[in-house]
Amino acid sequence: MLLARPALAFVNHLLASEPWARERLIGFAGKIARLQFGNGAVLQVRISETGLLKEVDTAGVDATVSIGLPDDAVIRVLTDPPSLFSAATISGSADLAETLGFVFRNLRWDIEHDLSRVTGDIAAHRILQVAKDLLQWQWRAARNLALGMAEYLTEEEHAIARRGDVEQFCCEVDTLRDDCARVEKRLLRLESA
Repeated sequence: MLLARPALAFVNHLLASEPWARERLIGFAGKIARLQFGNGAVLQVRISETGLLKEVDTAGVDATVSIGLPDDAVIRVLTDPPSLFSAATISGSADLAETLGFVFRNLRWDIEHDLSRVTGDIAAHRILQVAKDLLQWQWRAARNLALGMAEYLTEEEHAIARRGDVEQFCCEVDTLRDDCARVEKRLLRLESA
C-alpha cells in the first residue's frame, strides 16, 4: 500500500499526543490487527508495548482481529467517520476490535498545537482561524451556488420538478389509489350480493 507508511506515521503521531489512547492499546501489546481495504490492499499492524502501531509483514502472520473496510474508506474517513465504523466487517477478537474502534472514534488531531511548534502560539491560532474562515466561505459559496442552480432549474428552465409539485402529485396519487380501492370494494360487494 502506497499510503500505508505515511498514514501509520500520522496515526502514531496522534497516539503519541494522547496518553489515554496508548493506555487502552497497551493492554493488547503484541496483538496484530489486519485492515483489509475493499480494493484488496492489506495492512497488518502490531501493537507495541508503548501503545503505538508498527507495520508487520503480511506473510504467515495470524491476525488477532481482521477488520474489512469498504472501497470508499478514505472518503468516509474524511467526510463521515461514523459511517466507516458501521460499514466495517470484523472477525476475531471482539475486545481488540472494540478498543481500536473506540480509540479511532475518539482520537483527535490538535492541528493548532502541532502548528504552534513551527510558527508559535499566536501565529498558529491566527493561521488556523484564517483557514477556518476560508473553508466556511468556500462552503457558503458552494451552498449558494447549488441553491441558485436548483432555483434556476426548477423555476426558470422547469427541468426539475419543484418539491411542492412533487408532494402534491404524490398526494393526488395516494387519493386516486384510495378511491380505486373503495370502488373495487363496492364492486366486490355488488358481485357478491
